[in-house]
Amino acid sequence: MRQKIRTTLQQTHLQKILLLFTLLISSLYSFGQQDLEKELTNTNPVHEKVFATFKDTKLINSHTNETIHKNELEFKVDHRFGDIGGSNGGIKQFFGLDNSTDVRIGFDYGISDRLSVGLARAKGATAVQQLYETSIKFRLLEQTTDDYIPFAVTLFGSNTIAAVHASDDPAAATAYRKFTDRMNYVTQIIFARKFNSNFSFSLTPGYLHSNFTAFRDQNNLFAIGAGARAKISKRMAIVVDYSIPFRNRADKEYLEQTSGVKFYNPLGVGLEIETGGHVFHLNFTNAAAIEEMQYISQTTSSWLKGQYRWGFSIARRFSFNKKETRQ
Repeated sequence: MRQKIRTTLQQTHLQKILLLFTLLISSLYSFGQQDLEKELTNTNPVHEKVFATFKDTKLINSHTNETIHKNELEFKVDHRFGDIGGSNGGIKQFFGLDNSTDVRIGFDYGISDRLSVGLARAKGATAVQQLYETSIKFRLLEQTTDDYIPFAVTLFGSNTIAAVHASDDPAAATAYRKFTDRMNYVTQIIFARKFNSNFSFSLTPGYLHSNFTAFRDQNNLFAIGAGARAKISKRMAIVVDYSIPFRNRADKEYLEQTSGVKFYNPLGVGLEIETGGHVFHLNFTNAAAIEEMQYISQTTSSWLKGQYRWGFSIARRFSFNKKETRQ
């Protein structure tokens, strides 16, 4: 009975989310293409766009406002090692390098300079593993140098499907009974501003929905994230991001008391290095997972206990733009 009621409510709620997101994307895309592009380019050349608010589509854990250029393909690998310190770290685990909590391999393609789509496969850092993600990202507004538009706004949405074997435990997070139980959704609005050539900042409110969760865990979760990039040399910058999920206190306390699970806010700090066609990130974070559906809601490691880890990401872009034919 519990499963039937929850499934019915989830389907109704999910249909509303998908309909709203679809209508939002289509209307905003039409508006952006017809009105904003005209406003920011030929009609009034004073309103010049701010380019490269961030150097990559992601900081450490969170997305930036950047998208992939038209007809370009980005190949990206993200990796998280084990705990540096704490009971699962130290010299015996070579400070986490002997372990791997999550690995993600993804491709993003630019349909236009403002709209990109993605496909990725991640290991997953919780019991919910073997993750397949599809995503869409659209640049709704772009900051201008004269502050006519003072900040950039980008929309992000993803659907992640867990292919892990279903558990026989009805209270488990993987007690799937049908295919739709395996689906998880993320929608975010990314506000970003480049204050000068050396500093950029972003603020990201978001909404997470999982069709199926462990008993007394939340199907729906609001969260807000913040990120920043501070340039320290021509090709190097310090990057940082932080997320705050707004959990239901009663459910949070129940999970802590019954299963000993304690949740923490994910914090990441790293070094960004540009090397020609590559952008390389060397980072530290207490988030074991890489996918939004997990690192925002399921971070159970604490910086204060030494439960942070080495991580890196490396991206390479390939252009499929045809060369212009000479007259």
